[in-house]
Amino acid sequence: MVIKIYANDEKFEGCSLITGFHGIGFTGYWSVKFLIQQLKAERVGFVESIFSPPICTIHDRKIVTPFELYRKDKLVFFKAEVSPPREKEYSFYSKLADWIASSGFKEAFLIGGLDSSLKVDNTSYRLVHTSKYVMPEVLKDSLILEDDRLIVGPIAILLNHFEAIGFPTLSVLSFAAQNRLDPRACAEALSVFSKVYDVTIDVKPLIEGAEAIEAELAKPAVKEEGSGKELGSFYS
Repeated sequence: MVIKIYANDEKFEGCSLITGFHGIGFTGYWSVKFLIQQLKAERVGFVESIFSPPICTIHDRKIVTPFELYRKDKLVFFKAEVSPPREKEYSFYSKLADWIASSGFKEAFLIGGLDSSLKVDNTSYRLVHTSKYVMPEVLKDSLILEDDRLIVGPIAILLNHFEAIGFPTLSVLSFAAQNRLDPRACAEALSVFSKVYDVTIDVKPLIEGAEAIEAELAKPAVKEEGSGKELGSFYS
């Protein structure tokens, strides 16, 4: 058993699967978590795997497992608190993709980050989609990821597998800071999500979080007393 899905009697015909992971800027994971909170999505299932790390946590007196499914109407969110071991990612995510494609979902929407050092203009994201995905009119002016840019990790595995099996999938990749949480990148990704699914998302908390982090990073570095070593206040 690579993965096993526990979703009671949930039916997913016509639903869209939304997910993201702990990549650049933590953009995918935090975007999915924020969407679940904002939309008040309900937990409807669990994904168990032989590759799941032996951990769990507690939130609101409930056990939080490594991989869970949440739902709000026709939107279903796969939240990955952690990732399988790197060498097991292909097996895990390709099986997850097979389950998504065989469970009646009409499409997948993947959220990730792009290294902001690659940014060459004032746009904030790029799109990638499989051959079977029909781009909606609301995204007609959005830019597709440039040729020969490298996508890595779980999103790459899912895109590759969905392309191979002919499953409609769109991925939004926001330019993000590579070495820290980037709430602004999450807000940009969710602006695309809002357009595609005609859902209003209040990204003000993300923008405020981004401004707080950026203000902290803009402070002059301080020297540790008694040494010549400089310490950035963000890490204090």
